[in-house]
Amino acid sequence: MQIFLLLFLILLPSLATGQAGAAERHASTTKVTASRAERPPSGGWQRSAKERQKLNRLLRHAQQLQGMPYRWGGASERTGFDCSGLLVYLFRQDAGMELPRSTHGMIRQRHRQVSRQALKPGDAVFFSHNGSQRASHVGLYLGDGRFIHAPSTGKTVRIDSLDNGYWKRHYRTARRFRTL
Repeated sequence: MQIFLLLFLILLPSLATGQAGAAERHASTTKVTASRAERPPSGGWQRSAKERQKLNRLLRHAQQLQGMPYRWGGASERTGFDCSGLLVYLFRQDAGMELPRSTHGMIRQRHRQVSRQALKPGDAVFFSHNGSQRASHVGLYLGDGRFIHAPSTGKTVRIDSLDNGYWKRHYRTARRFRTL
């Protein structure tokens, strides 16, 4: 038991930093299988091949919508999009999933909350405006610290960075929709 604990403590830093190669080298000596080391944390899940295919289609489609006009209440390529309308449209068209029409409704559904450090492409990222702590804006996380959203009247669907000072200050939470 003590040997296993010692080996676990040796492996922990390489697993925590995502150094899969180091973990695999040590796995043979500790008799820990790769599948056990890669298993998501308790309560976690991994996307199936079908879910990954839907997600990839959704992310490609989202990027094709760059430049579409912002329109309050809009939820289609014909009318333009507001922030929640963009996500409603993408998830309906590309994932066959119905989302609530409002930012507040999306949060209230209590999908899996995700920390900023654990964001994955396809997660919904939520922001507040006007000094409020309540989320009033949503975008779709693309990966590499970038998200796509319909920002406001007079603007178009665009990609922004979560590291941008404005978005960094106003970031509130994120959700991962189970069917993706």
